[in-house]
Amino acid sequence: MTLQFRSGKLVAATATLLAAFVTPAFSHHSFAMYDQNKTVTLTGAVKQFVAQANHAELHFVLLAPDRKGFAKTADGKYVEWGVEMAGAAAVAQQGITAQSFPVGTVFSVKLNPLRDGSNFGSRIGAI
Repeated sequence: MTLQFRSGKLVAATATLLAAFVTPAFSHHSFAMYDQNKTVTLTGAVKQFVAQANHAELHFVLLAPDRKGFAKTADGKYVEWGVEMAGAAAVAQQGITAQSFPVGTVFSVKLNPLRDGSNFGSRIGAI
């Protein structure tokens, strides 16, 4: 009986440790969804800065090729993109914050786009 009680504690302790280490692993993703063989450089105006612990994001409206306005889809909607970066604390050390990139700030970024063609990518290098 004592052996079963100790085994139960061992199972409970193992489950607790497993949950502590596996949960963060599942909350972080690989970068396989980005086409790392393709690099694009885009220029746009900040729509929103999203500060997250794992990956900060900048959402922006793409400038038109002539740089005289914003790019639009065939149905007249603005073309929006997002770029994923390191965590909020890491990008803050690089000077990228909601205060340094307020809505309307124009910037250029090099990124690996999503493989599925969605308007989102993973940042490469400096902004």
